Amino acid sequence: MKRSIFLTGTFMAIGLLLVGLSMYACSQEIESFCSDDIVEHSEKASDEIASINWHDDYARAVRIAQRQGKMLVIYFRDPGNRDCDRFKSETLDDPMVRSKLQDYVCLQAPLDASIIVDGKKTVLLEHEAFKEMLGKPGVAIIDYRQPDSQVYGTVVSTFPIAGSLWYTPEKMAVILTLPPGTLTQRTLIYAVRTHPEKPASADGELSPYLLEETRDHSQYQADIRLQGHHFWESRFHRVMSRLNGSSAREVCAESWPGQNLVDAAEECVHSWRQSSGHWSAVRSPQRSFGYDMKRGSNGIWYATGIFVGN
Repeated sequence: MKRSIFLTGTFMAIGLLLVGLSMYACSQEIESFCSDDIVEHSEKASDEIASINWHDDYARAVRIAQRQGKMLVIYFRDPGNRDCDRFKSETLDDPMVRSKLQDYVCLQAPLDASIIVDGKKTVLLEHEAFKEMLGKPGVAIIDYRQPDSQVYGTVVSTFPIAGSLWYTPEKMAVILTLPPGTLTQRTLIYAVRTHPEKPASADGELSPYLLEETRDHSQYQADIRLQGHHFWESRFHRVMSRLNGSSAREVCAESWPGQNLVDAAEECVHSWRQSSGHWSAVRSPQRSFGYDMKRGSNGIWYATGIFVGN
């Protein structure tokens, strides 16, 4: 039975790290792409938004992102697919989205785009790093901002257009403004921030320490395939000592078996919404927060959120 659990701590003071594709190993030319010269944006009037330079050469786009210290957005498209045409015209071409894409290096690639990895031709969407794209059209993001970051050169967002998954301009704007983190952390934060009731817990300060705690506890739940606040008292004291808060709260949830990453993240947030205790923590403004989720061998995702108040 799928369920969610909530705990809050009040004393005297009152969580599959997905390893993305190393771009250093994949900096060779994609055989199926044509190499174009880099085109500079033309100057626009102050009240206009520059058009997006969509590269079509993967290796070139990677080198530019590395050199400029930017994230790389990859739009996997299926020519002739009506959903892709609609997504491009309604979402990616939206002025609000285009304004945020100015901070990214942008690449559009067909579903069968390939690269050379260890001397072997590999279809990009078949690489393990892009597993959560489900082989479908959509958007993926690789982080090239900080070379010393643990997520540098890894896939940190995968948002396939599949089934009920659709991304309005408003949701795409959330995707493009997610804080630094791993694929699973950012996806769960996305699910919180795009919930219709606009819960505020993910609007506070993202704590690297709480990300570690939520990662570890989510992984523990996944390893034992059992949701729960195992060893919360010890975790509570560590958090309070480290972050000097007046209170610490934790929520846990699990997905249905076999759900993909985005669906599972949204399902976990939905589970928290069903409990007033959970939702009180998730919807309330928090000084610091951390979210993560990991998948167990049973195909169930286990999610954790930890918050520290003032």
